[in-house]
Amino acid sequence: MIKLPQSLAWARPRNLMENAAVSSSLPSPPAKNYAHYEHKDACSLTRWTSRECFQFMYSRPWEKINCFYSDLVQGRRTLSEIFKKEVNAVHAIDETLEICGNSKLVSFPDKSRTGRWERVTFKIVLSYHGYSFDGWQKQPGLNTVQGLIEKCLGVFIDNKKAEQLKEKNLPKEGCAVVAGRTDKGVTALGQVCSFYTWRKDVKAEDIMNAINDSSPGKLRVTSVSQVSREFHPNFSAKWRRYLYIFPLNDELGGTEPFRFEKNVQIGDNFQDGQPDEDPGNKPVKFEVSRVNQLLLQIEGKLHSFRLFARDTKASRSFGPPTECFISHARAAEFYLPCPEDGTSLKVMCVELVADRFLRKMVRVLVATAIREAAAGADADGLLRLMEATCRRATAPPAPPYGLCLVDVGYTDFDANFSLIP
Repeated sequence: MIKLPQSLAWARPRNLMENAAVSSSLPSPPAKNYAHYEHKDACSLTRWTSRECFQFMYSRPWEKINCFYSDLVQGRRTLSEIFKKEVNAVHAIDETLEICGNSKLVSFPDKSRTGRWERVTFKIVLSYHGYSFDGWQKQPGLNTVQGLIEKCLGVFIDNKKAEQLKEKNLPKEGCAVVAGRTDKGVTALGQVCSFYTWRKDVKAEDIMNAINDSSPGKLRVTSVSQVSREFHPNFSAKWRRYLYIFPLNDELGGTEPFRFEKNVQIGDNFQDGQPDEDPGNKPVKFEVSRVNQLLLQIEGKLHSFRLFARDTKASRSFGPPTECFISHARAAEFYLPCPEDGTSLKVMCVELVADRFLRKMVRVLVATAIREAAAGADADGLLRLMEATCRRATAPPAPPYGLCLVDVGYTDFDANFSLIP
């Protein structure tokens, strides 16, 4: 169980009470002691520990970001409310998706081909609210986006597939392939997935209506188009764009400035190696411009981001599988309008565009950039951390509630379409 700050009480697990009786009867696992990484640079005394990073990241009005993303998914608000000077870039998101539909990989099926090429493939562009689901990947007993999508697609599978599923005592569901899996709490505005069937009577409008009727207000399909069998949402993609919105509440609740507290519980079995360390005179603020300087150093280069990944398989923790090319990395300060109380929330927006992202890489990268900026690290601070010996050198992942998958591109990325120039 994770003890969250009071400002994030809305994000407590929904099944907490249901699991209380079960968890109380089970023996507690031994506590894991995570040794504190010993940094040797000049910022070692001002750099936050993992416990302090957690407290600083989660002590934010995330409920306002959560409401904003919910309105985006439902189509009630747009990103142009934040990026007022980049309205054209925001509108270009839809144009970029249309460009994908005109590429050779997304052409209509070739009638001269037979056999497996006769099947019909659909590209589905959808948005969903991250807090309403337990992530994308289908898992038993959890409310996931993939599970809901494939359940809706079950009515469009062919008879042969339906018989095979029936013989195996499996539910009548379709198969959705996605451009990139998102974690629990992460929102998506332009997620891309595909679905194929041998039936020729399936229409794009039918698929859109079936999915949109399944979970109103939480999931919405923006477009469905028939494409070639060669199209693959993941392997055909050339870039993904993520946006992270971080609240800059210098004075929490408008009353008292932020302070580190001792003995803040991060988890039942978590120790950072220095549980009772006095924060002393460690900084409690950071400059957005310094975060931008740190991110600029990783732009336009191929690097191994293995230290910025979490929970990856051993086979994907070293070598080429950890390398990513960052096309665009920017951070800037904006104001998020809050219609519910008539105020505006000062936020930092981080835009990251890359050919691929490792698991939890964006969240760790954002948290580490904030930590290094607060500590006063040099502009090449992130590059130096890539040479560290273990992942404890980087910060724990930032909260998922601020992260959003904006769109996926299937042509070369155009910097003119960036949200933050």
